[in-house]
Amino acid sequence: MVADPEVAPIVLESSRAIAIVTPTDGGRLSSLRVDGRELLVTGGTDPLDHGCFPMAPFAGRVREARFRFRGREWHIRRSGAPHAIHGTVARRAWERTGPTTIRTDLGPDWPFRGEVIQHFELTDDRLRIRMDLLAAEPMPASIGWHPWFRWSLDGGRVPSIARAQVRPNAALMYVRDADGLPVGRLVAPVEGPWDDCFTGLSQPTDVRWADGPVLSISSSCPDLVVFTESDRGFCVEPQTGPPDALNLRPRVVRPGTPLKAEMTWAWGGA
Repeated sequence: MVADPEVAPIVLESSRAIAIVTPTDGGRLSSLRVDGRELLVTGGTDPLDHGCFPMAPFAGRVREARFRFRGREWHIRRSGAPHAIHGTVARRAWERTGPTTIRTDLGPDWPFRGEVIQHFELTDDRLRIRMDLLAAEPMPASIGWHPWFRWSLDGGRVPSIARAQVRPNAALMYVRDADGLPVGRLVAPVEGPWDDCFTGLSQPTDVRWADGPVLSISSSCPDLVVFTESDRGFCVEPQTGPPDALNLRPRVVRPGTPLKAEMTWAWGGA
């Protein structure tokens, strides 16, 4: 499926917020303004460096771009060499199927047939996003979202002391190896900076800007990746499994039983 290049962005408005979804740019939430201030990193050229993009049919990296399923080793494109990274759909053009709903198939970089649907809902005090991965044949999968948030709502680089504050509300984190990938062992969380996956979540995880609202992030996902090692922005990523889930903890999705996830961002006063 190649979506119509003329598909217009979806613009959702409430009394306090404006959200823009861009189907042709990987089906991402490309902008979210609350009380007139942009929360997301915008205007990137790489599909993985801006907005809030969907990750499917795998979230995070797949070690050496290979995994085993049903007695066979499968090899996929090394999109983040030497690994595969963040799925295939953020590099796809999506099509609009309703006022606030978009879809795409999984594309030629994935060996199994299926599609992904996202639905967006904006109210005065929150944004809700739902994602369904529908399989046309059995496949291992994980899904999630990868938002890039601004360190400061005024934009630009800011001193560390003035940056947004985020702390995962979690009991455990995955141990990483030399490749930065989880090895399946869990420990108590350590202090950041992080490029880590957390589990045992207590919802929500709050993002606090010194110059803006408190954003409370909650989801139906059991895992949360937090990335704070870039001056460009920081990421709080709900996922149905940890990075390399296709090898560590695969979910098998079958026709008629989609893999589903929901994420809510709620904002308090400035």
